[in-house]
Amino acid sequence: MSATIIDGKAVAQTLRHRVAQEVAALDRRPGLATILVGEDPASAIYVSNKRKLCVEAGMRDRHRLLSAQVSQAEVEDVIDELNLDPEVDGILLQLPLPKHLDAPSLIERIDPDKDVDGLTETNAGRLALGRPGLRPCTPSGVIQLLDSAAVHLEGAHAVVVGRSDLVGRPQAQLLLARDATVTVCHRHTRDLASHTRDADIVVAAAGVPKLIGAEHIKPGATVIDVGIHRTEGGLCGDVDFDAVAGIAGHITPVPGGVGPMTIATLLRNTLTAANLHNSSHRETRTNGSGPARDGVAVTAGQP
Repeated sequence: MSATIIDGKAVAQTLRHRVAQEVAALDRRPGLATILVGEDPASAIYVSNKRKLCVEAGMRDRHRLLSAQVSQAEVEDVIDELNLDPEVDGILLQLPLPKHLDAPSLIERIDPDKDVDGLTETNAGRLALGRPGLRPCTPSGVIQLLDSAAVHLEGAHAVVVGRSDLVGRPQAQLLLARDATVTVCHRHTRDLASHTRDADIVVAAAGVPKLIGAEHIKPGATVIDVGIHRTEGGLCGDVDFDAVAGIAGHITPVPGGVGPMTIATLLRNTLTAANLHNSSHRETRTNGSGPARDGVAVTAGQP
């Protein structure tokens, strides 16, 4: 048995094309503001790719590059300015930040309706309660990959390996929202394989190279590898691809699987935020009232 490869590049390209078509139909181009603090090479590459694809999709690139020695108050001022800028629909603070900065408080300062990473407490709460809101990009991208492969989620047993605020926790919530039965495993889980071997879907997001091997997967299961690691042997994920590909029914490669979906979903989130802002502006012009911050019909991450 050989697993079917889920091609994240192809799915992401389709999503980006769809976003570009919708952007072209708008009266006003959406604006995405990326904030990069310092000159970390990996972060610089990530932000450069996001900016490039933002422009290709027809959006405004509102990038801010800040010194690595910038103060907490100075970053707060930039975020406040972008929150108030009507030409900015989405704000992304590139992580990690220099150690002297308090990342959680800076993320929390972002307007939830411009929080295209879906990381503020407001959007985390909206997700947990099943209410409309902007969803984290990588977990939303995983859901779209599963849909692209026609993986049936309702009633399926999904195991998420990892419980980070960026991926693991929101991934579990998104799978629950699709009526999967979800188990979350982490570094304190005893006998990891006993949990994953029972799963129809395994999402590996633990940040440990090749953690998931053949002994962890039941025949025909779908395996989504969120991890990416640079090793002496080249790039690899949290899954031992060669060992698992002969057992799984579907599997994502590294690179070329989940990674491309993260940026594509970021663009989708920015478009969703822009549509929300445009709708709010229309309501304001019509009845003079301000935009409603909660309860808005925003379901980011859906194709």
